[in-house]
Amino acid sequence: MTGFLGVAAGVLLLSVVAVRLSIRLGLPSLLLYLGIGVLLGEAVLGIQFEDADLTRSLGTVALVLILTEGGLTTRWRDVRPALGLGVALSTVSVGVSIAVTAFGLHLLLDMDWRTALLWGAVLSSTDAAAVFSVLRGVGVGKRLIGPLELESGINDAPVYIAVVLLAAPDPITWTAPLLMGYELVAGTLIGLALGWLGGVGLRRAALPATGLYPLATVAVCVLAYTAGDLAHASGFLAVYISALVLGNARLPHRSDTLSFAEGLGWLSQIGLFVLLGLYASPGRLLDAVVPALVAGGVLVLVARPLSVLCAALPFRVPWREQVFISWSGLRGAVPIVFALIPLIQGVPGAQRLVDAVFVLVVVLTVVQGTTLPWLAKWLKLVRSGEALEVQVDSSALDELGAELLQVRIQRGSQLHGVYLSELRLPPGSSVSLVVRGDKGFTPQPTTRLQEHDQLLVVCTDVVRTATEQRIRAVDRAGRFARWKGDAGLP
Repeated sequence: MTGFLGVAAGVLLLSVVAVRLSIRLGLPSLLLYLGIGVLLGEAVLGIQFEDADLTRSLGTVALVLILTEGGLTTRWRDVRPALGLGVALSTVSVGVSIAVTAFGLHLLLDMDWRTALLWGAVLSSTDAAAVFSVLRGVGVGKRLIGPLELESGINDAPVYIAVVLLAAPDPITWTAPLLMGYELVAGTLIGLALGWLGGVGLRRAALPATGLYPLATVAVCVLAYTAGDLAHASGFLAVYISALVLGNARLPHRSDTLSFAEGLGWLSQIGLFVLLGLYASPGRLLDAVVPALVAGGVLVLVARPLSVLCAALPFRVPWREQVFISWSGLRGAVPIVFALIPLIQGVPGAQRLVDAVFVLVVVLTVVQGTTLPWLAKWLKLVRSGEALEVQVDSSALDELGAELLQVRIQRGSQLHGVYLSELRLPPGSSVSLVVRGDKGFTPQPTTRLQEHDQLLVVCTDVVRTATEQRIRAVDRAGRFARWKGDAGLP
């Protein structure tokens, strides 16, 4: 037991250090975590681990916690404008992707239709951890990040239902769409109900320690998954919706809760990817390279673009943004975990699917992850320089009903040269500190902002959005920017 704890702690520390390395390399950290698991496995250090059932169970627990962190840290005001497109990408796009991928695999690899549909379903789910570990440094705006964030949080639910239906030995009848509709609707309602009830209960509770509030919040989200599963509804959708509701409610010690959830999400991602790397057998992966590359080509070059086109058609999304969204559909741990479902149920050829998905996740992560920043610049979705828009981070002051905004003025920002009095922040907000170089000082109305300055802005909760909009507007259009925030373009 002592040895196990020591190895686990060492792997965790190594994985945390790997996050910084992955950022420098421009790759999602999941690749390094998978690599650590492979090194620990049978091919190198010789740890034998072949329990598919346990891997799937632990993988499901990790996905629940990852979705919890994703929902709690998603700001509704940021994703609300993209709600329609996000839902379409999570439903319509999934169906089109499954159908087109299955058709390609049926023609190119001579698979029977049910097997081809199963492959298409497993491969159709994007991974939130993979998507945002790459998008974090690309510099695109919320208009693109919003739908991708919703898609990665919601599409696990319909994909899971499709995989379970296709992996079952029973024939698929006309009732299957009705069953999927019930599970999605019921999962949504359960998530909304438990999220609202959990928010009300936490606000009224008088817990004896601050650290109990984050635990109680996560427990409510996990309870939503359990309630959804027991009601034969979508537990994945229930946990994400409940976390989204709780994350946007006025929770006691909200900042502590979000920090705890973020740490728990990182721990779940590290554990899941290392576990999947440990389960993989490098000796079998070579035989899966050809089918993996064929499936990946059909998915990335045909199925994903067509599915995005169908989902985005009613929303008049510009073609440049459609191309970026298509290329941003990264695969991660979710397809590997879902591929274990047919393996556990004894579906013929399921081991080949697991190995092919593992190879495909690695290949697509390298190819798409390294080229996504270049693609965003080529499509003119980011401007030259370090970032598209000013970076704003916040730290909530719950008891005061206020927040701190840390603003970094990037190179090329129109904030450069603006006097503080010309910033014209809304009443209820003010710049309390400017850090220039290695020195900080209290600014005056005549203080002139410069590139690379860091500002500490204090504002009330009520004017938080207006303050951010004003800062971003001046960042883009200068001192004469209009007050419409993102609409305040030159």
